[in-house]
Formats: sequence, C-alpha cells, structure tokens
Amino acid sequence: MGIGNCFENVNMPSCIWFDGGDKRNAYASMLAGFLFFAGWWAVIDAASVHGKILAGYHMCGVVGTISLVMVNSVSNAQMRGDVYEGGCLGPRGTKIWLFLGFVMGFASVIASCWILFADFMEEGYRWSGVALFLQNALIFISSIIYKFGRSEDIWG
Repeated sequence: MGIGNCFENVNMPSCIWFDGGDKRNAYASMLAGFLFFAGWWAVIDAASVHGKILAGYHMCGVVGTISLVMVNSVSNAQMRGDVYEGGCLGPRGTKIWLFLGFVMGFASVIASCWILFADFMEEGYRWSGVALFLQNALIFISSIIYKFGRSEDIWG
C-alpha cells in the first residue's frame, strides 16, 4: 500500500477566498488584517528591543484600535437608515459614531507623529518613534481598507 492510496478518499473543503466568485471582501479583509498585524508587530519589536517606549505612548495604538472597531461596526445600510430604526438618534447617531471613530483614528496618527518628533528625534532612538508612528498609520490605513474595500451587497 503506497502513500498515494492513503489520500485518495480525503476530500479537502474549498477555501472561501480561493473559490471563484467575488474575492474583493476576502482580499480587503486579509490586507487590512495584515496591516493591522504589521503595525502592532513593529511597535512590539521596538518596545522589546530598545525599551524606550513609555507605557503611555501605547495609548495611541489602543485608541487607533478602538477607532478601527468603531469605524467598521457601522454598515452602509445603517448610515442610510435602511435597517437601523432603534435608539434615540437613529441614522444620525450612526453618523456621529462613525465621525467619532474617524476623529479618534486621525488623533492617534497625529499624536504618534507628535511623539515621534518631540521625544525620539533628539535622543537617537529613532526606530522606537518611527515604529510608534508606523503602528498608528498602518492601523488607520487598515481601518480605511476594511471599511471601504469590502462590498456589502452579499450580506443581504
């Protein structure tokens, strides 16, 4: 009995992103997830190797992550008012929520840029500051790709 006979009755399920049809949602999700991972990986690397990043500086990444969740928890149908009828504010509250999410994302990028130039350019620990800025920029780009790169037509 050869090794080829062992696998002839094994059926492998198809992967959703490699199996025909529209692959836009899968690609956008994978790209956004990779950028999010790369951002956090950069700042964890800088913190573990150089150790110069203070605990308060990590709040920029935390606020950026909360921004990603806030921006992507709102669907376009909720923005138009098609499916969201509850609450005291309705679609207006959804728009306020999305706006606050974007403001938090921009604020985290701007704060990390400020920290980069104020604390890391003069002392010589440039990679720590660049990694902090890179983390927040990649999280914000990830949020944008995940929000606008997907199609909501197949959600029903």
